[in-house]
Amino acid sequence: MAAAGADSMGFGGIVRSFCWVSALILMFSLPEGCGAIWLNLPGSGTKCVSEEIQNNVVVLADYTVVADDQSEGYPTISAKVTSPYGNPLHHQENVTHGQFAFTTSESGNYLACFWLDTHHQGRGASVNLDWRIGIAARDWESVAKKEKIEGVELELRKLEGAVEAIHENLLYLKAREAEMRTVSETTNSRVAWFSIMSLGMCIVVSALQLWHLKGFFQKKKLI
Repeated sequence: MAAAGADSMGFGGIVRSFCWVSALILMFSLPEGCGAIWLNLPGSGTKCVSEEIQNNVVVLADYTVVADDQSEGYPTISAKVTSPYGNPLHHQENVTHGQFAFTTSESGNYLACFWLDTHHQGRGASVNLDWRIGIAARDWESVAKKEKIEGVELELRKLEGAVEAIHENLLYLKAREAEMRTVSETTNSRVAWFSIMSLGMCIVVSALQLWHLKGFFQKKKLI
């Protein structure tokens, strides 16, 4: 009985340790960012934040205005989110809070810009932006209820999602590296041909100068 109890406690400790390890791995291996960002809006002007995101990634964000001087109420702001090619994905005016959600259709830098509305310019304000991308944007509570999973199984599902996201990021980085290598090789080839052409032009110009000087000296009967 004592041996059985020790085995049971040992198994429970292993399960708990596995859960902690899974949670830590999931926390530190997330390839997509998550968390709140504070933006201090100037009295006049625009403050932007950008994130490089690959194709077919879910993006969720919430933003809230926090006034420096709350005695005059909360100022309203305008928000605009654009894709790498300048396509508008979200645009709100005269709001104190809002949210946006979309699935990326192209890879590149996605830009979110915020600015104070005209009748509030000159005041100080900050924006709390909760920007979640990829696996961090997934509603795990809904997944757990829908598939009726919990505990270790839910942690394993989260870990599986993190591994898939890491794999996708590695493929994306591999593709970007191949593109950069192609550009580098093309540039090196063009620079080499330009150097050869420049050297050839220098040789031709030098030969023409020597021919011209030889003819000049011959006319002057110097040689």
